[in-house]
Amino acid sequence: MKKKARISTDTEPVQWVSPFAALKNLEPPSNTRPQQALPQTSTAPTAKPAHRGRIDIRRHTVHRGGKTVTVIAGFVGIGQAEKERLAKRIQRACGAGGTIKEGRIEIQGDQRETVARILTEAGFQPVLAGG
Repeated sequence: MKKKARISTDTEPVQWVSPFAALKNLEPPSNTRPQQALPQTSTAPTAKPAHRGRIDIRRHTVHRGGKTVTVIAGFVGIGQAEKERLAKRIQRACGAGGTIKEGRIEIQGDQRETVARILTEAGFQPVLAGG
């Protein structure tokens, strides 16, 4: 069996040179451009958000004890945090409770028109599906 070559640890430690050592001698850039007042943009119309995809809005009563629930599904390319913010916004606008289950937002009651308006403002294309 071959013996592996070993590195000796008895010598002097290797001198390490930081790659950022040269930055300590640099000065930060000076701001040569004078400060100018920013133009007022309060009268400018707000830009619509880009088209973010089709969202299905359904009314469900099955397996809910006869209660009506608005289910919003079909989110593509949207994270959990953004779904939670959107759900909170919808709940406040509808004055109803809701939750996020299995990637869908569920809002208590038949709130399809209000939900469609909020999703349109957020840049989605809402589609009322089902009865």
